Amino acid sequence: MKKTSPLRGVKPRVLKVPAYTLHAYEAGVKLNQNENPFDFPADLKEEAFRRFRARQWSRYPDFIPDRLHAKLAEFVGWPKEGILAGNGSNELLQATLMVLVGARTRVAIPVPTFTVYRLIAAILGADVVDIPLGADMSYDVDALISRSREAGARVLVVNNPNNPTGCAIREGEIRRILDEFEGFVLLDEAYYEFCGHTGFGLLERYPRLVITRTFSKAMGMAGLRLGYLMAHPDLVAQISKAKLPYNINQFSLTAAEVALDYIDRFRPAIETMLSEKKRLERELREIPGVRVYPSQANFFLIETPVPPRELFEDLYRRGVLVRDVSSYPTLGSCLRVSVGAPEENTQLLTALRDGLDSFGAAGAARPTGNP
Repeated sequence: MKKTSPLRGVKPRVLKVPAYTLHAYEAGVKLNQNENPFDFPADLKEEAFRRFRARQWSRYPDFIPDRLHAKLAEFVGWPKEGILAGNGSNELLQATLMVLVGARTRVAIPVPTFTVYRLIAAILGADVVDIPLGADMSYDVDALISRSREAGARVLVVNNPNNPTGCAIREGEIRRILDEFEGFVLLDEAYYEFCGHTGFGLLERYPRLVITRTFSKAMGMAGLRLGYLMAHPDLVAQISKAKLPYNINQFSLTAAEVALDYIDRFRPAIETMLSEKKRLERELREIPGVRVYPSQANFFLIETPVPPRELFEDLYRRGVLVRDVSSYPTLGSCLRVSVGAPEENTQLLTALRDGLDSFGAAGAARPTGNP
């Protein structure tokens, strides 16, 4: 590389890692990022604004958001010393990996899954150990344990439920992993509120377990970037060293406190999403040629009878934006669709049926094969 190159000196591992990118499409029906289709309640927005106005904008936010940590501790039932809030749960996953991972550290990651795990681990110099999901896109717990142990992995990262497949792992299976794998287990529970499967009950017994959650999904705060981590207090004290100071802006802190003060206000939206999820799954399964994988989250992985990119573009022309995940390992025939509001789901189903019809016989050539 030439001495004048702006990339001279950049770590070779970084140059080799593909960036995490998402094209900024705009569409009337946006079902591509697993967001909550129901906005943060308007009156609670006003309450957050009211509290925020009382703060001086010229002052930094709290160095340690002790009040938010205390509210989270009361909410989840875990000591506040074992809780760490962050600028989205991704920041906390990154901080945890920064503390645990160095050059050539082996990190086990199921595939396919959220690609940011691999990106962070690779930049930190880790050797990533891929552990494929089962043929039905479910977790193979035996493989998670055996492959992690055989590889000498220090960390195992599990997304529960998993993005983009929707599969989940139950508490008993998590306990098995912790009993048989000696490394740290990072459990990303971003979609916890939609399934209820969690490793939370194991935190007290297993100090190598780290759980992250987010306000982005169930509480409709994706635009404010707020997440939290739960682990043994001694481990949290070390992870906190890897986060930036003043990492959460004051408005996001304030809005999170409001959300926790009025947490019951978010239940109706979650229940509506779960009800719509059942309807969407039922009607997707009735479309010839479409395979729907079981999901414990607020989205579905679907296998299409025509090239996913072509169907993605056709749906977009019809005003519906979904996620093309066909570049993920083993998902070459798949799209991911988020559960939206009732009218959005209806538009998706109509666009999908019309789109497949427009492809002619190709749209009905393959049996559904729904699990």
